[in-house]
Amino acid sequence: MEILKRDCDAVLIPAGTKITIPAGTQVTITQALGGSYTINIQGNLARIDGKDADALGLQPVTNIDDDNVAGGPVDEAKVWAILKTCYDPEIPTNIVDLGLIYECSISAIEDGGNRVNIKMTLTAVGCGMGPILVEDVRNKVLTVPNVTKANIELVFDPPWDQSMMSEEAKLRTGMMW
Repeated sequence: MEILKRDCDAVLIPAGTKITIPAGTQVTITQALGGSYTINIQGNLARIDGKDADALGLQPVTNIDDDNVAGGPVDEAKVWAILKTCYDPEIPTNIVDLGLIYECSISAIEDGGNRVNIKMTLTAVGCGMGPILVEDVRNKVLTVPNVTKANIELVFDPPWDQSMMSEEAKLRTGMMW
């Protein structure tokens, strides 16, 4: 159990509602993956961004790469690797292994630089965390060397189902059948 050191912005899961948790509130960290924290606060789950880790008494996490330049091609393997650092806040599995990434393409931009285009989905259509996950993906993809733009599109066709998960994710979540 942790006691918040300062007021802290958070997002309720799965609604996606933004809240401020006051200093002195007792919380329990239930997941610390991908640079963000899922906490239990009075029986509710909430997500705290890594930049606010100091409120939990932890070292803040930043995803900014000051060495990012637009002077060459994008290594697609690095894009996939950074996508594997994005986690569903309720399921301790990254979005790639969950099967939420439907498409990833890289294209040169006429005026220089490169754009990464990603089509992704959610495990549930009505999940309020969609915009939060999309921004997490966008911010992390923009840290990959030579990526100057990231277009993240949330799609629901085809609908996600458990068969889209990797074997490893199925084993980790107990959904292997």
